[in-house]
Amino acid sequence: MRVIPELLRNLGANPAEVLAEAGVPPELFDEPDNRISFAQRSQLIQLCVDRTGCRHFGLLIGQQAGLHSLGLLGLLVQHSADVGGALRSLVRCLHHHVQGAVTTLAENDRTAMLSYSIYETLVDATDQTGDGAVAAMFNILRALCGPDWKPVEILFAHRRPDDVRPFQQFFRAPLRFDAEHDGVVFPADWLQRPLAAADAELRRRAQEQMDALELAHRGDFREQVLAVLRTALIAGQANAGQVAAFFSLHRRTLSRRLNACGTSFQSLVDEGRFEIARQMLENTDADIQRIAMMLEYADASAFARAFRRWSGTTPSRWRAGCAK
Repeated sequence: MRVIPELLRNLGANPAEVLAEAGVPPELFDEPDNRISFAQRSQLIQLCVDRTGCRHFGLLIGQQAGLHSLGLLGLLVQHSADVGGALRSLVRCLHHHVQGAVTTLAENDRTAMLSYSIYETLVDATDQTGDGAVAAMFNILRALCGPDWKPVEILFAHRRPDDVRPFQQFFRAPLRFDAEHDGVVFPADWLQRPLAAADAELRRRAQEQMDALELAHRGDFREQVLAVLRTALIAGQANAGQVAAFFSLHRRTLSRRLNACGTSFQSLVDEGRFEIARQMLENTDADIQRIAMMLEYADASAFARAFRRWSGTTPSRWRAGCAK
């Protein structure tokens, strides 16, 4: 986020005026450890787009992000034994930097995908935030793998922009819009690549400090489960056993802990489905049948009934209202 004032100046806007309009104090950008809420950050990015007219402002932010943006986590990632270990550390610990979205690593025999999914509800500029995240992930993968690394495909969870040239010029790879999530797809063989500059002692020290942070800042269990579910739903792995295994719990223990938080696993599944459905209806041109299939409904009618139960209206009317 620290690059925003400079980007605003380069695009002919007055940073002080834009920050004041967004209610963001300029001194927030003085220190890298300062924090801003996910919602306020999203609001600021949308305002930057509106005041500059630059429809790829989020992409410009992400182009300047990478391992150097992640502090202690960047050190842990950089000094992992191999690319796969580095990315798994990134996925496991990114919540210390971003609370409102999750990153996940999926792999099969041929390809791997590093993806980014927003679970914070009712925030602005999800398309811009996703573009920035994809650019940052691209930079991280290039830094870990070296200049010979090339992605198979770049995914965006929003409709195709009118001008795709900034995306083509930066990524120089096949682009796919209206995807289920933002992500970078690349050959899975790269996960086994050793990191030649890795320092085992630095990695050990960074891991010890990261473990201490985990103990000191354990978040609300309900929100942690919802964050995992948000990604699991997209991946088609949202059953209680798989989610419980992520937390090293038995599914009955997961159920008891959620009951103690005043909720249930099924309630969180419905909440996660509603969030994903709203985002796809608002930000993509994916048809209702496709969204229904992604959320594992038998057909579009079953999805429409569930959506009406959640929102009081149909998916089509919700989308039409967003377009006004």
